[in-house]
Amino acid sequence: MTEENKKKPNPIDIHVGSRIRLRRNMLGMSQEKLGENLGITFQQIQKYEKGTNRVGASRLQAIASILGVPVAFFFEDAPGQEAVGNRGFAEDTSMAFAVEFCGSPEGLQLNRAFVKIADVKIRRKIIELVKALSADEVD
Repeated sequence: MTEENKKKPNPIDIHVGSRIRLRRNMLGMSQEKLGENLGITFQQIQKYEKGTNRVGASRLQAIASILGVPVAFFFEDAPGQEAVGNRGFAEDTSMAFAVEFCGSPEGLQLNRAFVKIADVKIRRKIIELVKALSADEVD
């Protein structure tokens, strides 16, 4: 391996880091809080999230536990995994879009506000409203 390649993060490490950041942001958790729960600094969390430092297996398991997701969550839609094949669900093709949206500032704001609504009927009405608004945009 050349010196130049040693300094470039592995695409899988970058992907895993971005999924850590996505889930942490979805929960509204700071890098400091995640680091505190792991017994490491927020700077180390930054390095994990950028893919600069690799996350070891035991650390990844601890992160998954803290963030409330299975370890496999961090590898979903990873580079080079397209050839795995069809999982049999029509929604799989839109998962990348949903993950990208949830990682956007608007998606995070919408998600955080929506989950704070306790009344299921109000949630359903909001979904109906958004569908109606999006149908108007299509016309």
